[in-house]
Amino acid sequence: MIPELRARFNQQFSQGGYATVTRLLQQRCGWAGEYRVAETPIFIPLAMLNEMAAHGANLAQSLIKNPVYLERARRAIPAGYCVAGESAHPNFLTADFALIRNLSGDLAPRLVEIQAFPSVYGFQAVLCSAYCGAFDLEDRLRTYLSGLNEGQYWSLLTKTVVGSHDPENVVLTEIDPWQQKTRPDFEVTARQLGIAVVDIRDLEAIEDKLHYRDADGRLVPIHRIYNRAIADELMARAIRLPFDLTRPWDVEWAGHPNWYFQISKFSIPWLRLLPGANPVVPPAVFLSDFIEGGGRLELIKAGVELPVDAGPTTVYSNLLLKPLFSFAGKGIRFDPTQGQLEAIPRAQRAEFLLQQRMRFEPTIETPCGPTQAEIRILYLWPDGESLTPALSLVRLGRGKMMGVDHNRNQQWVGASAAFFPAD
Repeated sequence: MIPELRARFNQQFSQGGYATVTRLLQQRCGWAGEYRVAETPIFIPLAMLNEMAAHGANLAQSLIKNPVYLERARRAIPAGYCVAGESAHPNFLTADFALIRNLSGDLAPRLVEIQAFPSVYGFQAVLCSAYCGAFDLEDRLRTYLSGLNEGQYWSLLTKTVVGSHDPENVVLTEIDPWQQKTRPDFEVTARQLGIAVVDIRDLEAIEDKLHYRDADGRLVPIHRIYNRAIADELMARAIRLPFDLTRPWDVEWAGHPNWYFQISKFSIPWLRLLPGANPVVPPAVFLSDFIEGGGRLELIKAGVELPVDAGPTTVYSNLLLKPLFSFAGKGIRFDPTQGQLEAIPRAQRAEFLLQQRMRFEPTIETPCGPTQAEIRILYLWPDGESLTPALSLVRLGRGKMMGVDHNRNQQWVGASAAFFPAD
């Protein structure tokens, strides 16, 4: 997107440099190819990143300030997963954007989804550093947002995760954390913040407090939980935790679990209904409204081209079917048919979204051909402070899906980073 920087990188690229990237990742966070890292970062104007960051922040704030929306969103939290002690705002926010061509032919961002859940904040910082070290990028190139430097970024992340507590009493929890593909992120986060990584199933409840056992087997009280256990996986695997999530435990959450549901794909139809709705939000309706209500007409009024007929074999090539609370692209269906939509039981249809399919513009010139980029803005929001865009994360791909799991057998695709000229 900055042609001279793109051309210069491509001309100077070497497989040795890419090997250095992977070696640095292995050294600094134990990355061992859990998912593909792209050969290249992208080069993008800061104004475009700031535009996306402002859109994501404004959308999240509009939801948090809307009591009608929040009440409906809380009702959508599955039974047994509404956690006590909800915070006034989420500590983490991510907003994913596609780059498309608008009617004027200009590149423009469109929201893919918004989620109040942590991303790979630790790994992404290491990846940015690895690109700089391996390819000797220009000194004027930056990657942190809001004027942050690397040290300030880690300080802000520490404040958000640890708060006012002793790091010994703060834990990062996940299901089978050392078997997850995000393990490198856990490793670097634990080292930088001085906190323990614990399987959420190993927490021990004593009276109204939760505890974990350290490396010496000592029982340590937990004052704050950096929650990385995804509710979708807990439900899919029918995992029974050793403590009741809904009980009011004497513990703080860094990333309160309720926000995972309240700012999610569930919010996208609502964002379209707000006064002065932001055009960055794609048209979307709940599947229940599409089949049984006015959702179909609503999409047509929003400019989505749909087939006139609606028989069982009718294909909706301009729509995506998405489960509301899935993660990492799980369960997304392209080109759904009317028959497939109607096959979803009526009681479950409110748990799915039909969203306009966006055509990613291939904007990254690579030796393997033009490549698409999905850009995620990573926000940090310490307790009682301001929502801050801190860093961006990029996924490069040439297929239907942009996630790293969907671009395995290609080159110049995968996890990447965005750099912008400081001037």
